[in-house]
Amino acid sequence: MDLSAAPADMPSQHGAPVYELTHVSKTYARNQVVALEDVSLTLRHGSFSSVIGSSGCGKSTLLKIMAGLIPPSTGRVVLQDRPVRGPRRDIGMMFQQATLFPWRTTVENIVLPIEIRDGRAAAEKAKARAHDLLEVVGLSGFENVYPNELSGGMAQRASICRMLITEPAVLLLDEPFSALDELSRDMMNMELQRICNEKDATAFLVTHSIPEAVILSDDIYVMKPRPGRLAEIVTVDLPRPRTLEMMTTPKFGEIVAYIRGLLDREAEL
Repeated sequence: MDLSAAPADMPSQHGAPVYELTHVSKTYARNQVVALEDVSLTLRHGSFSSVIGSSGCGKSTLLKIMAGLIPPSTGRVVLQDRPVRGPRRDIGMMFQQATLFPWRTTVENIVLPIEIRDGRAAAEKAKARAHDLLEVVGLSGFENVYPNELSGGMAQRASICRMLITEPAVLLLDEPFSALDELSRDMMNMELQRICNEKDATAFLVTHSIPEAVILSDDIYVMKPRPGRLAEIVTVDLPRPRTLEMMTTPKFGEIVAYIRGLLDREAEL
C-alpha cells in the first residue's frame, strides 16, 4: 500500500474550502520563541482532519489561532472567506473537559452560548433545537438533569450539543475524550464520527493518539517540533463509516506504523 503523504497544500479532496491558513507563524517573548513557523492548511466542507505531534510542537497554539483566541504573528487565517480576527459564532470549540456548569441542567448548559450571545429569550427559543440535538447524541430524557447525574461520556455528549447549538461552520476539538477510559473513548469516537457524518460537519481534532487520528480522519497533519511546522499530510484511505473492527486490520496497522515512524524521525532530528 502506498502511504506516501500528500504535499502540504494538497489534502484529500472533499467539498469546497471552508477554513484556510496560509503561511501562519507565531512567536512569543518578543520574537524569541517561535511556536509555529509557516503553517498552511485547508479544511474542506464535510472533512475530518487531525493534527498530531510531540508535546511542544505547537498543536495547542495552532488551535488557539484557528479559534480566534490568539492572533498569528504573520500569515492569513480565513473562515468562509472572512479573516478570523477573534472568536466567532461560526467556530465551535470542544475542550478536554466537559466544563458544564453544575447549577444548570443539561439543556440549560447546551443553550448557554445562545443566552450569552442573544439573551434569555433567544435561549428559551433554542431549547427546541437543543432537544433535537440531545436526541441525535442519544441523551433524550436527560434534558433536565444536572451534570453530577451524568457519566463522563454523557457529559461530553452534552458538550457536543453545546458546540453544535450555534450551527458552526467548523468544529475545533481539543482532545475531547482524553479524560475517558479507553473503552468509553472508543465509543465516543464512533459517536463523534456518526454525528459529524449526520451533520455534514467540518472538524479539526488535536490528539496525541495515532490510532484515534487514523480511525476518525480523512487527513492527518503531522507536525515537526521546535518550531512547529507541518512535516506531511497523511491521507487515510479507509472506507466510511469507520468501525472499531477496522483497528485490527493490517491496513490500519500500516497507517499507524507509518505515522509513528514519521514522528520518531522528527524526534531524532
